[in-house]
Amino acid sequence: MASKVGSKLIVELLVIAFMGLIAYAAHLSGMAVVLFPELAAVSHDVLLRPQGEWARQPIQLVLAPTLTAAFGLFCTRHLHYSVWGILLIVVVSLVVIKLLRCSISPAISAAVLPFVLSERGWLYPLAIFFDLSLLVLILMLRKREHFCTCTHSSTKTVRAQGFPEVLDALEAAPGNRSWVIALLGFVLVVGSAAQFTGLRLILFPPLIVMGYELLGHPEVPGWMRRPVLLPFVCMLTAGAGLLAQHMLHPASVAVMIAVLCSVGILRFFDLHMPPALAIGVLPFVIHSPDYRYVLSVFLGTVALTLSHMGYKRLLFS
Repeated sequence: MASKVGSKLIVELLVIAFMGLIAYAAHLSGMAVVLFPELAAVSHDVLLRPQGEWARQPIQLVLAPTLTAAFGLFCTRHLHYSVWGILLIVVVSLVVIKLLRCSISPAISAAVLPFVLSERGWLYPLAIFFDLSLLVLILMLRKREHFCTCTHSSTKTVRAQGFPEVLDALEAAPGNRSWVIALLGFVLVVGSAAQFTGLRLILFPPLIVMGYELLGHPEVPGWMRRPVLLPFVCMLTAGAGLLAQHMLHPASVAVMIAVLCSVGILRFFDLHMPPALAIGVLPFVIHSPDYRYVLSVFLGTVALTLSHMGYKRLLFS
């Protein structure tokens, strides 16, 4: 058991170092969005669970976010910011995920991010392609190491020692028929609030990914001990990322500290929601982030929590 805990710690340190490397590449390129925030969630999930849902789709893991990022960038260059633009991007992202027969929900975040942040550089989808290709290369090496380890232990033992099945369930393709309406309705309402208040990040990109997972899988139990705490947990990770962005230098070190704090916070609250890790990284790609970011995260996750609870009650009543 001790060796398993040690192995998990090593992998999490690898994730933190990987995010630091990407942050350094973003600094050298002068393009902040090279540091794709959702990369923190994806790398943590696939490297920690090399047999997990996302890790079993390495080609789609690269293709889906790259394609949706290109479409999101196209919309940014040709459309003004509005909730209808966000809805269009989300719908097309869902179509891409469906056509690729995958469940890579971070592709939605990759598409919405440039629209929310007004990113217009065509290097953005290329950067995502590079980031995820490098991650897949590391994943292949990790799979070899994991396979060698598993030959000395049973599958039952591995599952019992920290690979929660709830994550596979949340990351699988949604099974109910009404989830699309629920998700688009959520985006419409929260996106409208973001547009009319001027707080665009009320509908921050990872929130839509979290909505995809929760509204698409309302039957999945155990993703958090007390779901009502989700807004406070996400507010803490947002605050940790904001403080690291303002107080620590260089940026690569600040990103690593932000990811470390976010991992610790999610583990402390026993939250099984990898996209929440992206919240701690998002301040590093926002222009002049301040307290409004933390407030926006809190308001957005409150809306998602209420939507999830209401949808679940309506579906199972």
